[in-house]
Amino acid sequence: MNITFKELRNIKHSLPTGSISRIAKELDIEEQTVRNYFGAKKYSDGAIIGKHIQPGPNGGIVCLKDTAILDLANKFITESTTQAVS
Repeated sequence: MNITFKELRNIKHSLPTGSISRIAKELDIEEQTVRNYFGAKKYSDGAIIGKHIQPGPNGGIVCLKDTAILDLANKFITESTTQAVS
């Protein structure tokens, strides 16, 4: 899947509080790995998830090989907006 770096960061910033931890627990990975997925670069404390960034507009194009983190992030955002409306 391809997404701009800016779109990826906007998703991260839209996450409800505690979502990084929830994603890490659900996928049984380090929290820092989730942060790295969304653009952090602290690889000593978290693995590098399969992604590649090509230079371009809006921070470049990010090619995501595994969308499990992104899928959960979108799920949590949808849940939080649904709860806010209820």
